[in-house]
Amino acid sequence: MFKAILTGIAAIFVAASANAAEKPVQVMVLGAYHFGNPGLDTNNIKVDSVLTPDKQKQLDAVATALLTFKPTHVMVEMQSEEPDFNLAAYRRFTTDRLKTEANEIDQIGFRIANRAGLAEVQGIDEQPKAGEPDYYPYDLVQSIAAQFGQTKILDDGNATVKTWLAQFENDQKTASVASLLVRTNSDPLYLKMDSYYSWLRIGDKDVQAGADLNAMWYLRNAKIFGKLMHVAKPGDRVLVVYGGGHSFWLRHFARETPGFTFVDPVPYLKKAVR
Repeated sequence: MFKAILTGIAAIFVAASANAAEKPVQVMVLGAYHFGNPGLDTNNIKVDSVLTPDKQKQLDAVATALLTFKPTHVMVEMQSEEPDFNLAAYRRFTTDRLKTEANEIDQIGFRIANRAGLAEVQGIDEQPKAGEPDYYPYDLVQSIAAQFGQTKILDDGNATVKTWLAQFENDQKTASVASLLVRTNSDPLYLKMDSYYSWLRIGDKDVQAGADLNAMWYLRNAKIFGKLMHVAKPGDRVLVVYGGGHSFWLRHFARETPGFTFVDPVPYLKKAVR
C-alpha cells in the first residue's frame, strides 16, 4: 500500500517535471492598422494605398524581417468554422492577390505564411452569433452617455485618438510601412486602455454601460486567444496579425497564460525600417 502511494507520488512528480520542461508557445502579436480602409472602427485611419510598387517593396521588407521569427503558425483577424480554424481563403491564395487585395490579412498574414511554406493559416476572430451579445456595444454607450449628460467623457476619450490618427495619416507621406507598424506596436495609444477605462464611469449605479463595453471587449479578445490555444502546441511560434485595437488584451494573454510567452515584434520591424 505504502509502496503504491510512493509510486503514485513519483508519477505525479515525473508528469509535473515533463510539463515544466515543455517549451512555451511563443506568441508574436503584430498590431496592424487596417490597410484596406474598412471603416469599421470607432475612429478610422484613412490609409494610403499599399498596392503601389514602393509600398509592396516595403511590405516585402516587413515580411523578410518577421520571417526571422520562424513562425510555425500565422493567425489572422478572420472567422473560420473549420476544424482548427483553418482558412479556405488562404488555400486559394496566390501572390497575384497582393496586387489587388489591400487588406493586412493578405498583405502581411498570407504573404508571410506563403513565404514560410505554411500549408494553413488560422482565422481566430470571434463575432457574435444570433442571440449572442454585442462584443462592442458602443452605440449603447453613446445613448447612455447622452441620457446621463456624460457625452463629454466619451468625446474626451476619442479626442486623443483622433489627434493621433490625423498625425498618422499625415506621416504616411514619408514614413515606411515598417516604421508605421513600429508605431502601432509601441505607442501607448495602442498598448494601453486609457480611453476604454475612462468610459467605465458612463451610466449610473444600475446602468453601467461603460463597464459593460469594457467587459465585452475583454470577452471577445479572451475568446480569440482561446482559439489560438486550441491550435498551438508547446514549442510553436505563432504570429498573430490583428487590428491594433486588440493588442492590449492579446499581449496580456500571451504574457500571463501559463505555457505561453509574448514576443515583441518591434525589434523585428526595426530591421525592416533599416
